[in-house]
Amino acid sequence: MIILFINLMIFWFFVKIEQLQQNLNKSNIFNICMEKKRIKKEIHPVFKTKLTFGQKASDKITNFCGSWAFIFITFIIIFIWVTLNIYAFINRWDPYPFILLNLILSCLAAIQAPIILMSQNRLVQRERIIQKYDYLVNVKAEHEIQDMQKDLEEIKRLIKKR
Repeated sequence: MIILFINLMIFWFFVKIEQLQQNLNKSNIFNICMEKKRIKKEIHPVFKTKLTFGQKASDKITNFCGSWAFIFITFIIIFIWVTLNIYAFINRWDPYPFILLNLILSCLAAIQAPIILMSQNRLVQRERIIQKYDYLVNVKAEHEIQDMQKDLEEIKRLIKKR
């Protein structure tokens, strides 16, 4: 009976840790209190500031440029460009080596790269902060596990005395 109780307590503890991790991953709430040590809910300035128009635009451009829709649209435009310039008998605006197409694609890549990097840098900055909080939560969970182990050992000793 006592062993069953201890097993249920351990199972309950691990279920609570899993729920805690899921809640932290979903909502990034880090205001969990400990008896001995308290993790502060620090709101970093990165999360407080509102995004500027340029930052919002870079995020949207990054989301679009990293999608299959962008790849397919680009492929279709290149295919139409090449087809029209190969089969057009009159008014070939970009004959075979497609120098104008290469220029346009190079300019697109040159403009896209810094925009994507800006968005990725902001994402990395946020991820570092989240990792810091995750580490603090893991340390807190480790302390709680140690406290529970001590409590379980105490329960075992009390059971053995009876």
